[in-house]
Amino acid sequence: MDFQPVVIPHRVWHEGPEAALLLHCSLAHAGAWGAVAEHLPERRLIAPDQAGHGRQDLWDGRRDLHDQTCEEAFALAPARFDLVGHSFGATVALRMALTAPERVRSLTLIEPPLFAAARAAGDARFALYHARHRRIESLIHDGQSQAALEAFHGDWGNGASLADLPLRSVDYMRERIGLIAAQGPVLMEDAAGLLVPGGLEGLEMPVVLLEGADSPPIAAAIQEALAARMPRAQRLVVEGAGHMLPLTHPAEVAGVLRGQFGI
Repeated sequence: MDFQPVVIPHRVWHEGPEAALLLHCSLAHAGAWGAVAEHLPERRLIAPDQAGHGRQDLWDGRRDLHDQTCEEAFALAPARFDLVGHSFGATVALRMALTAPERVRSLTLIEPPLFAAARAAGDARFALYHARHRRIESLIHDGQSQAALEAFHGDWGNGASLADLPLRSVDYMRERIGLIAAQGPVLMEDAAGLLVPGGLEGLEMPVVLLEGADSPPIAAAIQEALAARMPRAQRLVVEGAGHMLPLTHPAEVAGVLRGQFGI
């Protein structure tokens, strides 16, 4: 009997022979790319609900979260594709590009929280953020989900307070706040080996590192550290934007992607 690989829940916008794979941020889902997709009718766009998100089951902790997310994204990806990731999704995108560079036409990373990159570069901004992140992890481990979400959203949200968001959105994020702690080994310690010598330097596809001018300072520190090691990387900053660019500045993000896709 032939067994077909399980296809995870995902969304597809538009049609065409060439496709881009879009990987969302933590505590979101595939629909987070909807506004960007409205500005890119020329390209087929595929966005999975990543492990523990959207229509996927809640993450059960049996597998490493980054390993599972990367494996499932590869299973959904076409043979050759443009690759876009935001926040945690950007760290998965970077891992995919390092693993199978021959499949990736272009790579766009929107503020990957690879804190280990800033630490390895000796950037003083790492220590300042590390203390904040450890507090969030402590709140999660102590079962204080609401307080952890408030702290996390205050750093990485869209500028609105939780009180301004729909209750269902707050409930959705609070139920998944434990995923933030689960990411620590990769984001803080580089458990996935994204920073091994020669890896970033060997990426030959066009790379854009996109960030918001008003994002937490650690975001710029990470982008600087990555840009210093990626020979074909172009660093772009969107004025007036914070971390949640795909939601708050979809037209600007789409404009960057249009250039990356050669449209």
